[in-house]
Amino acid sequence: MTGQSLWAPWRLDYIVTSDNDDGCFLCRYRDADPTDDSRQLVIARGEHTMTMLNRFPYNNGHLLVAPREHVGDLVDLDPAVVTECVEQLQHWTRRLRETMAPHGFNIGLNLGRVAGAGLPGHLHWHIVPRWEGDTNFMPVLGNPSVIPQSLDSLFELLTADQPPDEVTGGFPPDPPL
Repeated sequence: MTGQSLWAPWRLDYIVTSDNDDGCFLCRYRDADPTDDSRQLVIARGEHTMTMLNRFPYNNGHLLVAPREHVGDLVDLDPAVVTECVEQLQHWTRRLRETMAPHGFNIGLNLGRVAGAGLPGHLHWHIVPRWEGDTNFMPVLGNPSVIPQSLDSLFELLTADQPPDEVTGGFPPDPPL
């Protein structure tokens, strides 16, 4: 593949703004008018949390779950916030399974810049769906990501057929296993 280009124009925003100190994008999304959630890619707001599509995904379906409060360390979160974060992780993992049928997930958070946190002041979890074979020949050729779906299409997929209160805040309890 030497000499060929892979086009990923949505990454330009990240490259141009990665050194920009506009404050915390999670706090901006939290404080934005909820009627603008689709533009901000916020797919759910809870009492203590919010969930959004990652604008610069590692893989198709990459979500972020964050506490509403600007806190940078897990030990500083109130137990009720931790509980809601984990409930959201469970809910959105289940929703991704229903809508995209991934074979597995990487779910985690990075505490501190040295650990890989791009936004070390506002804790957030990543949910990254994975499919058998998604680590294909592309990483061998230069470590690019290949995302096969637009963020708008993913937003529609994940929010379709959801009860109205789920998209704007709460979520119904999952059925027992």
